[in-house]
Amino acid sequence: MKRHKDIDSITLSYLHLQTPKENRRNIITFFLFFLDIIGLLPILGEPFSYAFVWPAVVPVALLHIWAVLYVVAPFTFEKSYYLFFGIYGIVNTYVYFLVIQKYLYVYAGLNGKVPFTLGLLLLIGLLVFFQLLNHRMLYSGTYARLQKNDQKVTISPALTASGIGYVIAHILLSSFMTESLFMIIIITGVSILSILTAFFSTTVHRYYFIVKHEETVKKLYPQFGLPKRERGI
Repeated sequence: MKRHKDIDSITLSYLHLQTPKENRRNIITFFLFFLDIIGLLPILGEPFSYAFVWPAVVPVALLHIWAVLYVVAPFTFEKSYYLFFGIYGIVNTYVYFLVIQKYLYVYAGLNGKVPFTLGLLLLIGLLVFFQLLNHRMLYSGTYARLQKNDQKVTISPALTASGIGYVIAHILLSSFMTESLFMIIIITGVSILSILTAFFSTTVHRYYFIVKHEETVKKLYPQFGLPKRERGI
């Protein structure tokens, strides 16, 4: 990435973009491991339940179809990749929510709307929190300091509290609903991964930031969004 003295450090920090090849590698890795194996496989596994399969399979299938663009032509669709990856983060977090609900309702045999409602509120709260946190970290200069390897940068207490709170909430919920230690461990693990995938959803904001500052992006990456054949690669 070229450096320009006329571009402020905050904008530079948010436009520190990956290469199209890295984008394609991310899709393959995160889809296979986080979405398909950890997310979709438990949904499709025994005991089978249509109540959880269709709400998971439909958005995941659509996301896989969309992902073909970034695997086949990552250079051409370089800009929209950031919108796509943010949507992926939302869908993956949602699928993890369904995995937790399946363990509570199908494996533990729960009834009623309380676990589902609480889980849904936690899901929405986690996604909204990361959007707000991302905005704050950007405009406070935290991202810029992180990229400069500033030793004074510390993990946000709000981030730590939110992450721990989300996991603890699911531990308490599962503990009250089931006595199975195995199930509690699984729900805890999926909850921890949900924090990571929820953070991925913030790239939706980055996409709109790129669109807004496209002229600046072109200064930093003159070949941004061009097909591979036009880049002389």
